[in-house]
Order: sequence, then C-alpha cells, then structure tokens
Amino acid sequence: MLLQVKGMNKRFVETYALKDVDIDIRPGEVHGLVGENGAGKSTLIKILTGVYSMDSGEIWWDGKKVSVSTPHGSRKLGINVIHQDRHLVPSFNGIENMYLGLRYDRKGIVVDWAKMRQKAQSVLETYGIDVDISLPASDLTPPQRTMLEIARAMMVECRLLILDEPSASLTDKEAEALFSIIERLKNNGTAILYVSHRMDEIFKLTDRITVLKNGEFVDTVKTSDTNKEHLISLMTDNWKSVVTHNKSVLGKPLLQIENISSKDGIVKDASFTVHSGEILGVFGLGGSGRTELMECIYGHRTIKSGNIDIDGQRYAKPTARKSLAKGLVLICEDRRGMAIVPTLNVKQNMVLSTIDNYSTFLGITSEKRELRDVKDQIERFKIKTRGPSQPILQCSGGNQQKVVFAKALLSSPKILLCDEPTQAVDVKTRQEIHILLRELADKGNAVVFVSSDLKEVLEVADNIQIFSEGFTREHFKNENINAEDVLAYCFAHLACREPMGFDSDRLHTRREIRK
Repeated sequence: MLLQVKGMNKRFVETYALKDVDIDIRPGEVHGLVGENGAGKSTLIKILTGVYSMDSGEIWWDGKKVSVSTPHGSRKLGINVIHQDRHLVPSFNGIENMYLGLRYDRKGIVVDWAKMRQKAQSVLETYGIDVDISLPASDLTPPQRTMLEIARAMMVECRLLILDEPSASLTDKEAEALFSIIERLKNNGTAILYVSHRMDEIFKLTDRITVLKNGEFVDTVKTSDTNKEHLISLMTDNWKSVVTHNKSVLGKPLLQIENISSKDGIVKDASFTVHSGEILGVFGLGGSGRTELMECIYGHRTIKSGNIDIDGQRYAKPTARKSLAKGLVLICEDRRGMAIVPTLNVKQNMVLSTIDNYSTFLGITSEKRELRDVKDQIERFKIKTRGPSQPILQCSGGNQQKVVFAKALLSSPKILLCDEPTQAVDVKTRQEIHILLRELADKGNAVVFVSSDLKEVLEVADNIQIFSEGFTREHFKNENINAEDVLAYCFAHLACREPMGFDSDRLHTRREIRK
C-alpha cells in the first residue's frame, strides 16, 4: 500500500471538517474521491500536502508512519497536487513556473536557461503535453494552465498525484487529452487521487472510489461494483435530481449585441439577442473566445467595435460599475482570481458589489442591514458556513460559488452572464444552480449560460449559440438537437475565418448521413 490514512480528524473551532476518516491508495491506482461540497475533500488534500495539520490520526507512507507538516515535506515524499484553483505565477513563463520550488540550473553564477528549457520540454514530450512554455501563464488558456501544472508536478519524482477538479472548464477534446496523460502516469506506476464532481469521469477513470459526507468516511467501493445512483445515494441525503424545463414563450429583448469585436482581436465578430425569460446557452471549443466575449459585454475587456443594447437602450463603453448599475452581472469563470477576494470573509465578499447600498447619508455602513441580507442569502442558498464572518477560503469551492451567486443577486440584476457557473461544484449544487437560473428566467430575467460541458448546455438552455474562433456561428432552438450535432458544427468551423449562418437543411442532412 502506498498511502494509508487512519482515523484522521480536523476541526475548525467547533466544526469538524474531517472526523475519523480512513483512506488507502495503491501504487498505479486511480482512486476517486467524491462527496458534496463541504464533505471534507479539500481539507483532506490540504493535510496530505502539508498545508493543514491534522488534530489526530495517522498517515502511513510505504508502510512507514510519517508526519506531513509542510508542503516541502509532502513533495519530498513524492506527493504533488494540482489544485482546483490553479497555482501559477501569472507573470512567469512556462519554464519559470515549471521550476517553482526547484533549483535553477546554472553555468557558474549564470542561470542556464537553455538547459532548463530542454528539461522542461522533455517532460512535456514525455507526457504528450502541448503548451508554449515561452509564454507567461497569464497568456495561457485555463486548459493550458492545467496541463502546465501537471508538467510542473512531473519535474520531480511523483508517486502520488492529487488532481482536484482537473477537468473543470475543459472541453470534451481537452478532457480526453488529460485522460490520456492520466493513463500514461498510471502505466508508469504513479498513483492518482482523482477528485471530481463529474460522475462520468469518475466511472471512466477510477479503479476504486472513496465517499465522504459531512466530513466523515462513508465507504470505499470498487468502481466496477457500483453505479452512479448508488454513489450519489452514499454522498447525499435522499436527494433526487429535478429536470429544468425549457421555456417556449419568450418576452422582449433584454440584451442585444451586434458585431462586437475586442481590441485584442480574440473576439472578432459576435452578434446575438437574449430575451426576457430566456436562457441562451453559448457553446464553443476551448480557445473559441467564449469567456472573452462575456468580458467584452460586461466591461472587463476593451471593445474595438460593435454595439450593445440593454433593454432597448444603447450601452456604450461598458465598465463593471456601469454594468451593475444597468442590471447586468457577470459570474466569472475564474472564481478565485475575479469573483471573490480571498482575504475577505463571507459577508464582505457577498456585499462587495452593493456596499454603497448599505451606507447612510453620512457615509457610515449599516452593519445591521448587511448582516440581515447576508444571513438571508446564506439561508436561501443553503451555504455551509460557520457564519458571515468565516474567511471565504475556509469554505468549499461549491459554497464559494454560492457566495458569488448571492453577491450577484443582491444587486437585483435583470441580465446574468454566467461563465462556467457550475464548474467544480457537486451534483446537488449543480442542480440547485440550474433551478435557480430557471426560476430567474421565469421571473423575466435573461440568462447567458456559458459552459464547456455540452451535456449541461443541452439540459439547461432554451436556445443555443455556437461560438467559434471569435465568431458567433449557428443559432438554434434547443429542440431535437444532440451533442453530436453541436460538436459537428464546432469542428466544421475550426478552419473557417468568416461567420456562417444556421442552415437547418445541413442539420437534417448530417443526421441522414449518420443513418
């Protein structure tokens, strides 16, 4: 046995994050770790990697009892982790990021960059990772950052690689590349602890699965001996999924964009309309510019040309402040980098966008009104927290995402731009977000729903907009359409440079060919 955890306990003040948890991992095994948000998965990872210390319990490594008190000590054992929130230095290029925590190669007193590049490139080639390591991390896409972090982990002997939601925001094609790397690592004898809320991936990749619930160990099962329904029943308290039905009758246009292009050239020509009561799904392959388009509309990215109309009124030179005032909010893909302030607590993060609403005419903040609204939102979203003053980073990823949604709704928006709103949340929270968005649409709001999970787009959206290489392409109703049809359009446009309208005859022809 490579790793054994026995009776692990961790408590924050009066709340147990982990209670009598046991887990064992074998060499060359892909071991799944599942549970709802707040189940204790992140706390377990942080203890294994030396970020937190456990209150009691034992860790055995290669048959010997060990103490993991620092991240450096964890890495010396051969444990590496790819966190849910990527840990790269934005201004460092790929080589510098791959050498974080390692000694630089030198020629005398001069850094030997050529040798370092050669070593880094060798790791990339070994695991089939395609990333331009001359670029700073800030210029890489989220999928490329994930691949770069995996490459960094492989720069030293890695016997256990912990992957925490590695496929969040990856398209199907990018996820398959990740799965190929995992297979290579497994064949080389590296153990993988795979943490994910995506059940399809858990069943595709893992040999065994450990379930945590409310900080406690529930069971470890062989993947081949269980199924999705049984696994979810172990994770949750008799929860059942609910289908969010599509809406057939839409209201007036609330958001119209026409020929939008970005100054940096990523968004080339984008046009679409979203109506009151509508959830518009925007789907495109990685690098299509989906996120950048949302940032253009909201005001985070400079627009070169084009028009935006909100509720029939022209909206020129958008900024985040003006967008909020006009009832437009953005749920960012990069939660840690753009949606929350890591150093603040739950309450401070939740009221960040609406803090002016709690100020008196003397400029004094009404703490009482803030607490009232924050407690209402905590109850509404069922946020697992010790209270409004709990540091946001002590909340699970899913509960952080609920805080992000609560913050957005406190501004009473009429249009929501949701960019990967359910990434790295559990199956129950994902369903709750779907239901919330449908309820908002039913009340007359307009929702733009961006997701790299095509199945999710098909489940949620009333209409679907294809986005490819900076262009809006086909737009169609979410009726009698399947994932294969949508992907066929995306791949067909990869070599195109001009926008193309939707042709329903081509859709039927494609289906006839498959028959």
